[in-house]
Amino acid sequence: MARVTLSGLHKTYAGGVAAVQDVNLEVHDREFVVLVGPSGCGKSTTLRMIAGLEDITGGTIAIGDRVVNHLPPKDRDIAMVFQNYALYQHMSVYGNLAFGLRNRKVPEDRIRAEIDRAVDILGIRELLARKPRQLSGGQQQRVALGRCMVRHPQVFLFDEPLSNLDAKLRAQMRIELKRLRERVSTTSIYVTHDQVEAMTLGDRVVVMKDGYIHQVDTPWDIYSRPVSLFVAGFIGSPAMNFLDVAIEGDGDDLFMRHNGARLVTPPERRHALGRYAGKTVTLGVRPEHITLGSSDAVANGLGGRIDVTEQLGSELQADVVVGDASLIVSRIDPERRLATGEAVSLVLHPSRLHFFDRDTEAAIQ
Repeated sequence: MARVTLSGLHKTYAGGVAAVQDVNLEVHDREFVVLVGPSGCGKSTTLRMIAGLEDITGGTIAIGDRVVNHLPPKDRDIAMVFQNYALYQHMSVYGNLAFGLRNRKVPEDRIRAEIDRAVDILGIRELLARKPRQLSGGQQQRVALGRCMVRHPQVFLFDEPLSNLDAKLRAQMRIELKRLRERVSTTSIYVTHDQVEAMTLGDRVVVMKDGYIHQVDTPWDIYSRPVSLFVAGFIGSPAMNFLDVAIEGDGDDLFMRHNGARLVTPPERRHALGRYAGKTVTLGVRPEHITLGSSDAVANGLGGRIDVTEQLGSELQADVVVGDASLIVSRIDPERRLATGEAVSLVLHPSRLHFFDRDTEAAIQ
């Protein structure tokens, strides 16, 4: 096993297009780290540079104590699971699992032993004689994982391996990957655009945008303490709501004003927000941290009207128009009846509010 260290990593394509810019990251030994972000953020390019499938423009990549910048993929001691699984269609499952080891001239008895271990962990022993075209998407994904496992690499690299599966199978395979993680604790780097995968699989999550890393932290800290407006809006489903609020008053009488409503500032945030007195900041609040009340005036409440409701079975979700803004409210009693245009009050949980500088988009700490 080994750590992976990226130092000042850059990738610029012809024409000066910067795909990855000044990426610094250390993935610890046996850690599972997920790179997540929107399309074009540089996460897949970063993974491909680690694998040796993309040349780097600047910086260094080290696996263990060895800098691998100029080593070909086969000499980096990594194994990669691709989005399309890349199985050999003319070979049986056994042949696919054995292929890499045979190329390395590993004795057949050892190949059989490694495959026996992998198929028992993955539950695919009954598939060994089949061809890939005879397998479901989930079964092919297990075979692709098995092909990596038999090699005992220092690092596993996953390039959106679940993106071709339907929603139900994707959820099942997330659980399978978690189980596999308990049995085979190899250093792993996983790329996805799906924040649910990132939050459920990663020991740490790396949020990227425009080639830069915006935040590296545990899933809970990414969710509860986002460092920027982008991270706050990207992580969480439904997405965080944002409002522009004016900061008024001072000291213990510091408050926020939006659309004529006066909102209480959290006591623990008054010192930081005091620097913005007389200015406008961006207030962020997650849908699950808003309580839907009646139309009566409520302290720390915003008046609005129901626009759209969505029945999700276990809960009701509502889109509420507040002035010129629209806020999503979740975790409403599913048996509650709400009519379009109905006047309601939104109560914001003070301890769960986030604040961002409008110019820098950085969190106000």
